[in-house]
Amino acid sequence: MLVAVPSSIAYGVAAYEVLGPEYAAHGAVAGILGAIALGLIAPLLGGTPRLVSAPCAPAAAVLTALAGDLLTGARGSAGPMAPQQVLPLLSLVALMAGGLQLLQGAAGGGRLIKYIPYQVVSGYLSGVGALILLGQIPSFLGLPKGMPIWGALGSPGLWHWPGIVIGAVTVAGILIILGLAVGVLTSCGLGVLRFAPLQPGPMTFITGHATGPGSSVFDGILATWSSLGQFRLESLPALLVPALTLSVLLSIDTLKTCVVVDAMTHSRHDSNRALLGQGFGNLASALCGGMPGAGTLGATMVNVNSGGRTRVSSALEGALALAVLPFLGWFLGWLPVAALAGILLVVGFRMIDRHIFHLLKQKSTLLDFCIIAAVIIVAVAINLIAAAGAGLGLAILLFIREQMRGPVIRRKLRGDQISSKQGRLPVEKDALLAYGHLTTVCELQGTLFFGTTDRLYTELEPDLRRSRYLILDMHRVQSVDFTAVHLLRQIESILAERGAHLVFSGLSSQLATGQNLEAYFVQLGLADPASNVRIVGSLEEAIEWTEDRVLEEAHLLQTGHEPPLELPEIELLRELEADNTLSALKACVVERVVEAGQEIFKRGDPGGELFLIRRGTVRILLPLEGSGQITLATFGRGNFFGDMAFLDGSVRSADAVAETATDLFVISRTSFNEVVHSHPLVGVKVFARLARALAVRLRYTDTELRGLSES
Repeated sequence: MLVAVPSSIAYGVAAYEVLGPEYAAHGAVAGILGAIALGLIAPLLGGTPRLVSAPCAPAAAVLTALAGDLLTGARGSAGPMAPQQVLPLLSLVALMAGGLQLLQGAAGGGRLIKYIPYQVVSGYLSGVGALILLGQIPSFLGLPKGMPIWGALGSPGLWHWPGIVIGAVTVAGILIILGLAVGVLTSCGLGVLRFAPLQPGPMTFITGHATGPGSSVFDGILATWSSLGQFRLESLPALLVPALTLSVLLSIDTLKTCVVVDAMTHSRHDSNRALLGQGFGNLASALCGGMPGAGTLGATMVNVNSGGRTRVSSALEGALALAVLPFLGWFLGWLPVAALAGILLVVGFRMIDRHIFHLLKQKSTLLDFCIIAAVIIVAVAINLIAAAGAGLGLAILLFIREQMRGPVIRRKLRGDQISSKQGRLPVEKDALLAYGHLTTVCELQGTLFFGTTDRLYTELEPDLRRSRYLILDMHRVQSVDFTAVHLLRQIESILAERGAHLVFSGLSSQLATGQNLEAYFVQLGLADPASNVRIVGSLEEAIEWTEDRVLEEAHLLQTGHEPPLELPEIELLRELEADNTLSALKACVVERVVEAGQEIFKRGDPGGELFLIRRGTVRILLPLEGSGQITLATFGRGNFFGDMAFLDGSVRSADAVAETATDLFVISRTSFNEVVHSHPLVGVKVFARLARALAVRLRYTDTELRGLSES
């Protein structure tokens, strides 16, 4: 309370004295009422444990700027207003800000506010600090009202030295938390020594509160309600932007303090609940004539360091402020202007982020410094409302910059560096490797929008001139805008001129943004059936499709209508017929027919059989825990599978399912051993052929792994 109440009084005075010296007392009462209402209501109706809420610097800065605009007629079309007309508008803005905070908390806005770039937050809060510093220097120096600050700084003869002493001692006293009391005592001491008047005068508030604080406080509440009754609806549009700005600033200030508390106490706050508590507190404060506020860092740190643990510790600040209220009436009449100015000078100085100058040390952070500086300059040169707009625009600029700097192509490979899971025979593999350079596989990521399309085209341009098949895998893409679709249509046109194909894979029907990517492409004509564009479900399907096209041109693609192979035609056994080894092997070979969709074996089954595919397709599947499965490989006519269990005799590690009607040759390891016992050369040749075939498969795998690691 000793930290929150003096600063609350200072903020109230700073916000209302712009209406005239006679309104300084109103501001002091508003600050006290705000400390009471926020201190009691915010923690009890939401809030965060340990967080102390009270009037704050951003509230003072926004209300000061708004009051100045209304007085001069800079806001709205009604022209300059009298101070008594401005009062209800300030109260209404505070009321609207509290209501907007409630909406932010109820709608989950606590999470969104966290995503405001730190550069914008730093610049905004530093701008508030700079405004407070510039606004309080005249009071600190005792300058005449309305005198230009820059001219007065060069005229020491106009300075009020007793006031400077009071302000300087107050600044020193703040370091031990008793700044306002020290300032009052210094004022009285200077009065006794006849360096300053010992009664309310130029250096103190002429408040009229000496007759009794209770009645004056209730008079202030009644005056607030009375002024709200004078509000005219046509003034509402002019207040919407200040109210929104104030609500966002108060929310940022609160959540920033919550983050500091989390770091100190190893806890985690509920952002939305914190905003709900602040919204209720600001509504209560506005309705009783108090200043709006937020979770304040200074008072909260005192609470944490003093052992506060729960919301009760936070509410006690408001209760203690209410308890001392009867004793503040006489005290308010003796508050030195310079003492309050000293408090605000310290607050403003602490709000300025002095670490931003470290950003000048590196070229990569110069833009961040410029953004912070721009927000500060706009806040000081124009007002906080304009700074809010500048901050929003710069936040958009930062987002676009980060999106443009992030890589769009995650990985780019040639067709000879990656292959499908379709098991190919050596002759087929040789053809795919020979023509693999004509296929380009690109995995895209992030956001494809107007800021990244040029870079995407630049990176793909060399491939457009040589590739016959360009695969764009989109499963990591987060969103695509019209500009990006236009570029993709250009790419399709360039490829079509050469008879080349553009293949899309991984087009999501429900991106995180809600966009149906496949429907979007169809709607914009990118997936025209008459074009050289093909859309497939996965990258695996896309690679398999392009491989089939290459094998088709090389007259090696199997159509599925070929007759079953005989034993000598199986690739694995092709060299065994010359020395009658094959005839000996036939004794352990059994034919088997499997229907489409039928399981050949399951994971965990006893092994020991080698399967040779005469006709059809077999898919090797790995079941996943819970549900689902992934395809490890697909084998077609002339290939073999089941070799691992055949060699080591262990159980099956995956499932094998016939994708089409399949004819098989099956070699049992038990029968094979009996043949080998009588014909050892059969074992030597079969194992040699198996070893060679497995070595070829591993070499292809090595090539793919190298390509993936280098891409």
